[in-house]
Amino acid sequence: MILNVLGLSLIAGLGTGLGGWIAILRQPGKRTFGFLMGIAAGVMITLSFVDLVSHAVEMAGVWTATIGFAIGATFMLLVDMLTPHIRFGEKEFDGFEKKAEAIALDRDSPRQLGRRRRGWRWHSEPMHITDMNLFKTGLLVAFGIAVHNTPEGFAIGAGYAHTPTFGIYIAIAITLHNIPEGIATALPLYKAGMPKWRAARFAFLSGLTEPIGAMLAALVLTSFDMLVPAALAFAGGVMVFITLDELIPVAREHGHQHYTAVGIILGAIFVFVLSGIFGI
Repeated sequence: MILNVLGLSLIAGLGTGLGGWIAILRQPGKRTFGFLMGIAAGVMITLSFVDLVSHAVEMAGVWTATIGFAIGATFMLLVDMLTPHIRFGEKEFDGFEKKAEAIALDRDSPRQLGRRRRGWRWHSEPMHITDMNLFKTGLLVAFGIAVHNTPEGFAIGAGYAHTPTFGIYIAIAITLHNIPEGIATALPLYKAGMPKWRAARFAFLSGLTEPIGAMLAALVLTSFDMLVPAALAFAGGVMVFITLDELIPVAREHGHQHYTAVGIILGAIFVFVLSGIFGI
């Protein structure tokens, strides 16, 4: 089980990297970005209520599902308040900006210049940041998405603990959801002056936190399978909070509400069709 969950979560995490590649190869406009983020929101919220929470109710009753859902949403609220990241342009933790600025300023230090002359691959591409605020925004967005991917991986592990088919189904849905998040990670870094392949690498690395949550769920639920219903509801609460607090506001921030609404509906339709294919 553990190896299967690890593989599924890695595939889902690679969706973020794919989004990063899309962002640097073909930069989406504001309307397209709102539409894609709407799809991500539709996938998440439909998957949470139609599958995760509903299965928890069927398996253990409404009270277990309700408590698990509430704990998941509260947990994500606390994580969101206590971790240094940015909500796609809204500053939530000013102290972390200094670290981001130090990273950018350090690029021309003697140590960094020496590394580039020695041919270190990471520094082989010159980085000339043209917009420091946008650069700091991109770093904090990347960190925020990495934080969110961990509990999303937990949903994959909990789903697989329920049934392997259910775990595969959740992993495919989350992969689609992660693609717009990868775009949101790489795009501000690239526009700020970071070389395109390095911006894509940031998006790829932010998706690699997905297996952390998946492995945690697999290890715990393998030993305590009675917790599977509560774990499904917990994952649902986490994902609904992320959708309402992050994805939908981001999708609508440029004013193209109709595109966002269509994206949300298409994301929901995707989950419905995928559910029918897998017989969930």
